[in-house]
Amino acid sequence: MYFISTRGGEKVTGAQAIVQGLAKNGGLYVPESFPAISRTEMDEMAQMSYPERAAFVLGKYLADDLGADYLKEICEKAYSTFDGHGKDPAPLVKIDKNMFVLELFHGPTCAFKDMALTVLPYLLKKSCEVTGIDDEILILAATSGDTGKAALEGFRDVPGTKVAVFYPDEGVAKMQRLQMCIQDGNNVFVAAVKGNFDDCQRAVKRLFASEEFNAKLAEKKVRLSSANSINFGRLAPQIAYYFSAYLDLYTSGQIEMGDKIDFVVPTGNFGDILAGWYAKQMGLPVRRLVCASNRNKVLADFFEKGVYDVKRNFFRTMSPSMDILVSSNLERLLFEISGRNAELTAERMQSLAEKKEYSITAKEKAILDEEFFGGFASEDDMIEAMYETFDEFGYAMDTHTGVALAVCAQYRETLEKEDDEIIDNTPVVVLSTANPYKFPQDVLYALSGNDVKDSFKGIKRLNLLTAMKPPKSLLDLRYRPLRFKTVVENDLNKMATEILKFADGQIVPVPDGGKK
Repeated sequence: MYFISTRGGEKVTGAQAIVQGLAKNGGLYVPESFPAISRTEMDEMAQMSYPERAAFVLGKYLADDLGADYLKEICEKAYSTFDGHGKDPAPLVKIDKNMFVLELFHGPTCAFKDMALTVLPYLLKKSCEVTGIDDEILILAATSGDTGKAALEGFRDVPGTKVAVFYPDEGVAKMQRLQMCIQDGNNVFVAAVKGNFDDCQRAVKRLFASEEFNAKLAEKKVRLSSANSINFGRLAPQIAYYFSAYLDLYTSGQIEMGDKIDFVVPTGNFGDILAGWYAKQMGLPVRRLVCASNRNKVLADFFEKGVYDVKRNFFRTMSPSMDILVSSNLERLLFEISGRNAELTAERMQSLAEKKEYSITAKEKAILDEEFFGGFASEDDMIEAMYETFDEFGYAMDTHTGVALAVCAQYRETLEKEDDEIIDNTPVVVLSTANPYKFPQDVLYALSGNDVKDSFKGIKRLNLLTAMKPPKSLLDLRYRPLRFKTVVENDLNKMATEILKFADGQIVPVPDGGKK
C-alpha cells in the first residue's frame, strides 16, 4: 500500500511514511485508499486475542512492507507488557445497560498512548531496514502530558534511536511531569517549554520542515522521525482497539454482528478519534463518533459552526492532555471530506497559520453532522459526571474520561430531543484514556470533595476511597531523582540548539537526587 500527503506532491510506501513521520511539504501521510475488513474477516477476528487483532488491522496497511508474521510477532511482544483484566491490553467494562468503558490505560505508562507507542519502535526499526536507512533516528515529540512519557519509555535504549520530548512548563499534571523527568535511558532527553502545548507542537513541526535544521542533523548522520500521531505508525495501532471493542461486544452477546454502535472519545489533538473514523472507513459498523472537548472547546465549536478558529483564550484545566487549540490530525479528516483536495487542504492549513482560522463548506459540514457529534464539558460538568458515576456504579475514572462521560450525556439528550417517542438503545463505548492515579488530586476532589496538595497523599486517599490498586510505576516516582530540569524559552532557535546538542551527545543527564 502507498501513502500520499494531505497537501499533495508525495507518494511513499508505508515504511517510508513511518520513517519520515511528516511529509516534506508539511502534510500528513494518509493511505492511498482505505482497506476493507469484511464480515467474514470480522468473524475470524472475533476469535483472536487482542495482539492478533491488532496485527491483523496493521497488516491491512503495512503487511506489504513489513510482513504479516513480523506484525504478529511484535504485537505479541508489545502487549505482553500490559496488565489489564485477564491480561487483556484493552478490556471493555460494562457500566450500565448499553454503556461501556474501553480501558486503554493498562500499559507501562498508564495512558492510552501505550497502545501505539509500545508498537511504534518495532515498526520504525523494521521500516529502517526495509528502506535501507542506517542513520540514527531522532524521535522528536511534543506532548501535552502522556505522549512524552510513552515515547520515552517505548524508545528507551532502543539501538539506533534517540528520543527528545518538549512539554509545556506548568501545562502538565505533576505525575505526568515526574514520569518524564525521571526517565531512565541513555538515549533520552526532556525539556520544558515556557508556553503551552500548541507552542511545543508548532515548534516541532517547524523543525521537521526546516531544511537548515535537518541538514545540520544530516551532518551528524541523524534524521528526524515523529512519535506524535502525525506519524501514521503512531496512528495505525489505535485503529485496532475500535475493532476489538466492537468484537468484545459481539462475543459477549451485547450486540449482533452488523449492529451499529457509538464511540465517545475525549480528544485534543484529534488522533484518537480519527483512528475510530478510519475504522469506520474500513467497515466497522459505527453510527457516530462523539468528540468530547474540555473548556478549550475549539473542536466542539468547529463541529457546531464549521469554522476552526484559534483566536481565543487558552485555558489550563483538570484534563491537561486535552488543553490544545491546534488539532493536528484534523487535517487528515479535512482532506477526506474535501474529496481529497490536497490544494484546498494546504490552503486551509496556510490560513490557520496566518489568519488563525479557516472554514468548511456547507456540503462538508453536512458530512460531519452525519458522522460526528461535538460537545464540551466545563470543569463542573466533568466533576459531576465523575461523581455520579462513582456514586451510582462504583466506577472511578480519570478527568479526561470524565469529560467524555459528561459529553456523552449531552449527546444522549440530543438523541432524545430528536425523537421523543423512541428510547435510543444503541450501545455506547466511552474511551478511557488514563489511569485515575495519574491525576490523583483532581480525581479525589471530584469523587469526595477533598482537596489535597500532595499527589502522593492524593494517591493514598484515593486508594482508601475506591480500593483501586495504584500502579507501582506511579508509586515509585516519589523516590526517584529528577534527571531532567531543562527549561527553554518558547523560541525555535533555542529549542533547535538543545536538540542539536542532544544529537551530538553533549547532553548526558545523570540522577542528581535533586528536589522534585
